[in-house]
Amino acid sequence: MTRPITIDIWSDVMCPWCIIGFKQLEKGLALLDGEVAAQVRWHAFELNPAMPREGEDSVEHIARKYGRTPEQAAAGRAQMSEIAQRAGYSFAYTGEGEPPPQRLWNTFAAHKLLTHALAAHGAEAQTRLKLALFDAHFQQRRDVSDESELTKVWESAGLPRHEAEVALADPVLGERVRAEQARAWDMNISAVPAMVINGKYMIPGAQEPETYVNAIRRVLAKDAEAAA
Repeated sequence: MTRPITIDIWSDVMCPWCIIGFKQLEKGLALLDGEVAAQVRWHAFELNPAMPREGEDSVEHIARKYGRTPEQAAAGRAQMSEIAQRAGYSFAYTGEGEPPPQRLWNTFAAHKLLTHALAAHGAEAQTRLKLALFDAHFQQRRDVSDESELTKVWESAGLPRHEAEVALADPVLGERVRAEQARAWDMNISAVPAMVINGKYMIPGAQEPETYVNAIRRVLAKDAEAAA
């Protein structure tokens, strides 16, 4: 019997481990084919809420925030790229010409669009937008704090352009993003990704597919026991 589950993911577009974790989750759900029907919903978490409009070079950011040398940062990126490749995602630049330096951006506006996508179009459309934002940032190195770029990404996910313009200007959506982030702190989420199954059971960080499989099966077993 296929059982429905919800998976709520607190995540930031700037977070490489978030896309790695999602790809690993997808593999886990494929291993659970026929056992579960999962609805994935994304929630706001800003890794750098004070990031200025002009953004920051990622190497400089890592050096400032974590005290790593350029060599250490490069080694960390190489290791992460290998892990991402195994998970089924590439951080390689897909644009034209020489790749520009990777920068980190303020993601508050992107979270507003993600929040609106879920409310107006449902979980599948929201996931399409989230993946398009990951690609825009990691593979295309676009400024995903810029409203015109965000509108283009929104359209690329098959969503109507005029809604993006309205959502980006909506202060109520901003309040909802702040509320989602406050909820994360109330749940002791201080790093992402953080996946919450059926509103009760948290899986922190990017895990291997088998870890997700085992965790989901344990959740289903506990829910079955509670309902018996």
